[in-house]
Amino acid sequence: MTRPPMPAHRPERVALWRHLRMFRRDILSAQPAKLYRAKMAEFRLPFLQSVMVNTPDLVRLVLQERAGDFPKSGRVREGLRPLLGNSVFVTNGATWARQRRMIDPAFEGGQLKDSFPAMWGATEAMAARLTEGWAEVEALTSHAAADVIFRTLFSVPIEDRAAAEVYTAFRAHQRAAPILNLAAVVPLPRWLPRPMPRRARATAKRIRALITGMTAARAAAIAAGTAPDDLATKIMTTRDPDTGMCFATEEMVDQVAIFFLAGHETSASALAWALYLIATHPDWQAQLAAEAQAIRPHIGGPAPDFSILRQFPRIRDTFREALRLYPPVPMMVREAAQPETFRNRPIAAGAQVIVSPWHMGRNEHIWPDPHAFRPERWQQGSSRAQARDGYIPFSAGPRVCPGAGFAMAEAVLILARLLADWQVHADPARVPIPQAHMTVRAHDGIWLQFQRRELHSNM
Repeated sequence: MTRPPMPAHRPERVALWRHLRMFRRDILSAQPAKLYRAKMAEFRLPFLQSVMVNTPDLVRLVLQERAGDFPKSGRVREGLRPLLGNSVFVTNGATWARQRRMIDPAFEGGQLKDSFPAMWGATEAMAARLTEGWAEVEALTSHAAADVIFRTLFSVPIEDRAAAEVYTAFRAHQRAAPILNLAAVVPLPRWLPRPMPRRARATAKRIRALITGMTAARAAAIAAGTAPDDLATKIMTTRDPDTGMCFATEEMVDQVAIFFLAGHETSASALAWALYLIATHPDWQAQLAAEAQAIRPHIGGPAPDFSILRQFPRIRDTFREALRLYPPVPMMVREAAQPETFRNRPIAAGAQVIVSPWHMGRNEHIWPDPHAFRPERWQQGSSRAQARDGYIPFSAGPRVCPGAGFAMAEAVLILARLLADWQVHADPARVPIPQAHMTVRAHDGIWLQFQRRELHSNM
């Protein structure tokens, strides 16, 4: 079995200037390998205290038990504000609580079932675009995930002119403005300017202008009584139970921007790595393909019932394992609102507190054989217990991603539909190296070969 690729790691001791240069190039390879077993790591400069918490008790403290004492870092907000404005991803306190009260109902209970036919339409469109041969799958999954978002959010396929323009602009924005960068994690003095690349500012402005047009058009359709019953309509017509107010158009633009980022970019990243892991484990792929045949009677027809997802337990576990090994957002930055003490070390108010889904998912004190692809581990009761401690690809606590169930349903459906018809193969000489850009992506992409399954098997 092929061992999943990992980034290189820096030596434990390097000069500060070299460490910062490595960090700017790639967050993951700038970390020492000892973080996979360390319980806490600390970095100090005259104007900086930054700690990474790496034990379940501290992670729970920061994300769940006292999450209000560790708000989102203001420096992360500064880097993302040109695109995300004051979306739920970057706000804190009462503003965040109000936004979650208005967003969460769209992703609860039967609402996900309502979106399933639109997911199916995007999945069938993806299948129709596939051809035999080599393909760069990050581009493939990015296109498919964006199509899912536009169909479920605005009831339009990605071929729609406005949707296509948003997608094109976002692709240009991806590598220009990572979620985590040096200014986000290193708290530089407040007076020091934090320049954003000109290209990133331009693409962010363009994306927001396009989303503003789509949101304003939907508001007009809601007023006229002609709006489809999709996620955008549900969210725009949900009133805050405390104030009775709906999202204003500008604030809705902020939320649509983060839905697109979280629902498209993160899903695309995780799906691409899942396909690579499947391609490099052919025996497991054969089991998944056999499971995926349950979807075949529905190909070319209307969407199956939402309950069909229960027929793909191995595919679901495969995606869980991909999220453990390659969490799309590798690190989350919080800020201590008051002085703290972690493991008998004083933590100053304003210190950066980093929770790393990347390192917790590979924590050598939590997971047996943590760097190996072992999707069967999810059938074991011990792994379910470990998941409560070290599995946080969607964060945890009150700020857990509201679209986690949406992302799982989308991924299982896409993987099942693809594996029902196709075999995927990897080139051993072309190993993708993970890097943290806007999400965990491969340095030179992920290239896989697609072959029609009926030509190469008796299924």
